Amino acid sequence: MCYMGMKGMLLVGHGSTMPYNKELVEKTAEIIRAQDKGFIVRCGFMNINTPSIRDALKAFQHDPIDTLVVVPLFLAKGVHIEKDIPGEIGLPEGVKKGMFALNGRSIPLVYADPIGSDPLLASLMVKNAQAALNLL
Repeated sequence: MCYMGMKGMLLVGHGSTMPYNKELVEKTAEIIRAQDKGFIVRCGFMNINTPSIRDALKAFQHDPIDTLVVVPLFLAKGVHIEKDIPGEIGLPEGVKKGMFALNGRSIPLVYADPIGSDPLLASLMVKNAQAALNLL
């Protein structure tokens, strides 16, 4: 099914006492907003930082979206990806699709995979390795 209207994207970060974690998630959201005007992007955090995932979901109530995708900014699957985040967004473990109540109507909600093994990630690692080697 293809959705032609605005899409909501909840970018989920882990949260940390170190400010860089929140800044990285927020900067990534800014980049997504600049690259794709079809998304209304909000950030939410598993713990420590605000807004929480649930508070970020509530913030979509006033947005003109017709579908919502929850995208974890995590590298790999683990307990947060498999259990905690689905619980926060109202999905049973192992389920990737559901409905989201929005202003008296229901819209589709989908849960994306973490980054995983990807050639883009490998390229970033080579870039970081080259930058480190330039320190020699």
